[in-house]
Amino acid sequence: MKNRIKVARAEFDMTQADLAKRAGVSRQTINAMELGKYVPSTVLALKLASIFKIEVSSLFKLEQEDWD
Repeated sequence: MKNRIKVARAEFDMTQADLAKRAGVSRQTINAMELGKYVPSTVLALKLASIFKIEVSSLFKLEQEDWD
């Protein structure tokens, strides 16, 4: 699953630590998501989208391998 978390953070001038605190997760979790090593729960995805005031589908995108 691709995501735009790093881009959204930059647009909001947030560090990984800032976003982690607002989302209630660790900075390592944010880092892992940005690197594509961790897929967030639905609740976390909704929280992140809410923080950035965008739709979940604008923040996360399924890829073909996610369907396989």
